[in-house]
Amino acid sequence: MNYDLQPPASHFVDGEYVEDTEGTPLPVIHPATGKTIATLHEATPAIIDRALDAARRAQVQWAAMTGAARGRVLRCAADIIRDRNHALSVLETWDTGKPLQETLVADAASAADALEYFGGLAGTLTGEHVQLGENWGYTVREPLGVCVGIGAWNYPSQIIAWKSAPALACGNAMVFKPSETTPLSSLRIAEILTEAGAPAGLINVVQGAGSVGHALVTDPRVDKVSLTGSVGTGRKVYAAAAEGIRNVTMELGGKSPLIVFDDADLDNAVGGAIMGNFYSTGQICSNGTRVFVQKGLKQAFLDRLAERLKGVVMGDPLDEATNFGPMVSERQREIVLSYIAKGRAEGARLITGGQAVDRDGFFIEPTVLADVTDDMTIAREEIFGPVLSVLDFETEDEVIARANDTEMGLSAGVFTRDLARAHRVIGKVKAGTCYVNSYNDAPVELPFGGSKLSGVGRENSKAAIEHYSQLKSVFVRMTDVDAPF
Repeated sequence: MNYDLQPPASHFVDGEYVEDTEGTPLPVIHPATGKTIATLHEATPAIIDRALDAARRAQVQWAAMTGAARGRVLRCAADIIRDRNHALSVLETWDTGKPLQETLVADAASAADALEYFGGLAGTLTGEHVQLGENWGYTVREPLGVCVGIGAWNYPSQIIAWKSAPALACGNAMVFKPSETTPLSSLRIAEILTEAGAPAGLINVVQGAGSVGHALVTDPRVDKVSLTGSVGTGRKVYAAAAEGIRNVTMELGGKSPLIVFDDADLDNAVGGAIMGNFYSTGQICSNGTRVFVQKGLKQAFLDRLAERLKGVVMGDPLDEATNFGPMVSERQREIVLSYIAKGRAEGARLITGGQAVDRDGFFIEPTVLADVTDDMTIAREEIFGPVLSVLDFETEDEVIARANDTEMGLSAGVFTRDLARAHRVIGKVKAGTCYVNSYNDAPVELPFGGSKLSGVGRENSKAAIEHYSQLKSVFVRMTDVDAPF
């Protein structure tokens, strides 16, 4: 079946596909084969200018609609995405290399969830009345204007929706730049939103690397910037946005702790570690890559983990039997392999994996390293690949201190049958998105985001509304003005 891997044009601007071949070519590489499946072009200044002008024009029209009317468009888009889930999931697999078994449930479906949720909230976004004696005041929740979203390559369909859904619900317009590594699926989401009734220009997708992102972030027509990416990229985007005092949301990297106590259910703890290290081939920012295992359970944990990893089925990601796909790019695979080599050189013990796979594409074995210490590079830096580091601990106070000994604070997880201890430990861990006896769940109803260098602001849930809108306060005097002269 032909899933139209080559889109009609590189960009979706002002309600239609547009092309400018003067832009630098962007080959789209299928990670499972290393072959080019489409060729796009970076956005030229003319494309960027057209997208921002269209967004400003459409935003005025969109903001004038009722919240309920905006919500109907978002919910209609969610329905269309669900109807086309299979085709969108196949496209996502071609684009990212993630197994179809995964994309069928975790990518376009997550985008639909976000659009449906914020579509439901759109009609509820009101201010409040404040009585002040005889006088009174009220607040009005207003949109920010034009938002720029910058996406990462691991969840392109999800990320455009996580940013666009709250932005559009609040009455904003969106110009979205996906990662140049995975540029295809965002175009389809923008097309569907327009099909669902969004005014032309309300949702735009422009392609390109860092220079295109910089042009968007620094443009005076932009009122809000939302980035999903690495800490290094976040620093640059945050600094650029600060020049114009723009609102920002930063969803950045992590080096998150997953703490397993002796009394944990072994299979659930191992399952949590698998979900927190090997789902999406380890390419998830919230992953619990520092797995602290209490000494009494360590050997049983390692044995069971090695046994469970025998269930890895590596192969063609379009085959639904495959449950472990390639890295997104050759460069990312080389980065991960270099971290594994460094970990072993610094004294970590290889339990399983650790090698590139001798086949087409960018495959790497799921890797477990034990006897990892807090000072090793693999315990300090984000790897963003299928590498699980096991660290020993003895006491609760010790593991809390060590878990917090990082500049990042995106996520954390605890496995224990003692729920009092679970809540006590989570209460002391410095992270924004936490899990008890689970890992990496991301329902749209809960806020998602980090602390410290892992980010600013929150995505999803009602909390996201605060980051895509602003309050206007109005004081109304019902009495005479008491002036001094």
